[in-house]
Amino acid sequence: MSDSPAHTDRKTAILIVAAGRGRRFGADTPKQYLPVAGICALRRCLDTFLDLSEVAHVQTVIHPDDRMLYAQALRGVTDSRLLPAAFGGETRVQSVMNGLQALAGHTPDYVLVHDAARAFVTPRIVRDVIGALATSDAAFAALPVVDALWRAEGGVAKTPVARDGLWRAQTPQGFHFEVLQQAHLAYYGDAADDVEIVRAMGTEVGIVRGDTANFKITTPDDLLRAEQFVSGRDTDRADR
Repeated sequence: MSDSPAHTDRKTAILIVAAGRGRRFGADTPKQYLPVAGICALRRCLDTFLDLSEVAHVQTVIHPDDRMLYAQALRGVTDSRLLPAAFGGETRVQSVMNGLQALAGHTPDYVLVHDAARAFVTPRIVRDVIGALATSDAAFAALPVVDALWRAEGGVAKTPVARDGLWRAQTPQGFHFEVLQQAHLAYYGDAADDVEIVRAMGTEVGIVRGDTANFKITTPDDLLRAEQFVSGRDTDRADR
């Protein structure tokens, strides 16, 4: 695990994946555009990244049907580092590839891929991932698994699973731009995240400590937790 400081002599781009439909959430509006205390998750991500001097460009990837929602989320944003949105594909892998293609002309050294539904990413996490890329081709934020794990069948616990060495992946996941681009070009099929894609090429991937506040809004309960976090009633507070 790395705690390296960020290196600002490298051009870092942020790629925010926001093309998902949020079917597990069950709302008509994609979850990344639902208000959390009046500000949607995607806008909260954008505000955090654009507040960091280490960030040279921010590239969003959205669904073509969400152009109006995206325009509403961007009201008041005038930062030229925010590039025109790219459109996503049928899968997350295709959406990230479309974002990488849109970024290629800006020649970033590093790219950090982030899920728009993780509304409370902290500056510390972003800087730690950037810092880790000084010595690694790839690195991502994660938390060690502390709960007991069981493999179940039909809702019945069957076999315990050792948690030693297990980590819960978060985003951002950072990469040397050319490493991620080449890995995507060589990859076929779907993947859980971009770490899986670069690992298929044999790339070593470092880990920096994430934050419990950097949770992904996936269900209505997560949205309630997000509201509670903003109001200060959530016991898992982000470190700045």
